[in-house]
Amino acid sequence: MRLSQLFGKTLRQPPAEAETVSHQLLVRAGMIHQVAAGVYSYLPLGWRALRKIEQIIREEMDAAGGQELNMPVLQPLELWQETGRDKALGDTLFTLKDRRQRPLVLGPTHEEVITLLARQNVRSYRDLPLLLYQIQTKFRDEPRPRGGLIRVREFPMKDLYSFDVDEAGLNLSYRKMAEAYRRIFQRCGLPTLMVEADSGAIGGKGSHEFMVIAPTGENEVLTCEACGYAANAERAAFAKSPLPPEEPMPLEEVPTPGAATIAQVAGFLGVPPSQTYKAVFHWCDGAPVLVTIRGDLEVNEVKLKNALKCAELRLATEREVLAAGLVAGYASPVGLKGIKTVADDSITTGANFVAGANREGYHLKQVNYPRDFSVDLLTDIAQAQAGLPCPQCRAPLRSTRGIEVGHVFKLGAVYSQKLGANFLDQEGRQRPMVMGCYGIGVGRLLAAAVEQNHDGAGIIWPSPIAPYQVHLVGLGMDKGEVAASAAELYSRLQAGGFEVLFDDRLESPGVKFNDADLLGLPVRLTISARTIKAQGAELKRRRDAGPGATVPLAGLLAEIKSLLAGEGQQA
Repeated sequence: MRLSQLFGKTLRQPPAEAETVSHQLLVRAGMIHQVAAGVYSYLPLGWRALRKIEQIIREEMDAAGGQELNMPVLQPLELWQETGRDKALGDTLFTLKDRRQRPLVLGPTHEEVITLLARQNVRSYRDLPLLLYQIQTKFRDEPRPRGGLIRVREFPMKDLYSFDVDEAGLNLSYRKMAEAYRRIFQRCGLPTLMVEADSGAIGGKGSHEFMVIAPTGENEVLTCEACGYAANAERAAFAKSPLPPEEPMPLEEVPTPGAATIAQVAGFLGVPPSQTYKAVFHWCDGAPVLVTIRGDLEVNEVKLKNALKCAELRLATEREVLAAGLVAGYASPVGLKGIKTVADDSITTGANFVAGANREGYHLKQVNYPRDFSVDLLTDIAQAQAGLPCPQCRAPLRSTRGIEVGHVFKLGAVYSQKLGANFLDQEGRQRPMVMGCYGIGVGRLLAAAVEQNHDGAGIIWPSPIAPYQVHLVGLGMDKGEVAASAAELYSRLQAGGFEVLFDDRLESPGVKFNDADLLGLPVRLTISARTIKAQGAELKRRRDAGPGATVPLAGLLAEIKSLLAGEGQQA
């Protein structure tokens, strides 16, 4: 492709709204264009890189036994109502009506549709296992699209669904997909970390995410260097250290004027925050919930929402707290009636805690669970943080940032039971298919590649997913000898099987080199009057600092091939 004919222009400055490196560089390089908030066009260079990622995904999915199909974007709302996910996703669902006023959704994912297909086409255990996948456009009405392609409202995604006869089969499919994902990301030149994750609205029995580690990642990941534990902060656990043992003492009410926060109460009574109970008010599907946790810990709202199995969860407003008869700063589950109560299991890690007395200006000392109060639900709802002990080996957890590029789920029979996707087993009995689902955000993977591969001058594409392999720069294209030699070399490279972007523009060397660095193709090849005189061309890898080296024309193609092979091995 001649750069003079390429659709899309480079920009010297990033758009003001671009906050992440990938957003800035992909826009500046003329690879994507924003149409609306969270909605982008892929221009030719960006589309070529995206298609290369898709090809790698297809090859690995096919090699793992996947069969590609294509499912519709438009889906009947009633399918989502059957599984209850219309409420679980809420405003994230794009909804519309056809001319006959039948409600439809723009598919954010395809569990319902694929389960319906399996129900209609699978009859017996002989039809299983199945691995069915597609690369299809998804739609999610994100409340805050951000980061260019990182969080958008319309995006391409690879989703594969496994159907097995039992849990053992699901475990096999799950491992097979996890290995295929590792190969995909390795072939794309992206080191990833597989971490435990929250299943969210997809549901199921467990899931893992594949994270590209990047400072701008929107996910916090907690890891343990000692044993290899890794989890998304939404899911991560930690070892809750017990307090020194004490004999339970009698309950005592004490005045605590003006002490409404944990720090104030702990300081007033001379106890550490870990010796207090913190009360947090939440609003769950239209009703108040009092949440109790040890005072030195924080509530993880994702864990809490999962524990409550609610569609909507948020902090209660001051007005809602007052209307529920709760006293902010002085509340606790002791003696509380008529309000749902949830507690973190950290309340069992000691004795003689300080808690609110449910009246302003007073707290209770020597509060002990379960002697002095009960709760409706006791479970782990605490937020893991860096420095806290690993749940497996108790070494300190470390925090890093990551971009989620893949997510694998063990769904079990959640969807097959709700939608009646059954099969006949060897004994002739009807049983629900056991499912898994496995997604890769293709556009997000493209952005993650840029987040992980760039410098101050621009993108540094991993060779396997670069839009072109070679950036041929002609300097002095207004001179006949240079123009002819550059055009001849362009033809030779193409005939040799290389993908070449040829900068044949009548621009200055500075403009051309700046654009070459910005576009970030793996190999830059420069031809000029000086190199022609030396009977060679200047060859430079994009990721190498410093000037390139002049290589004789006779051995040029072999040298480029060797450099690209090295790039692939490095990726």
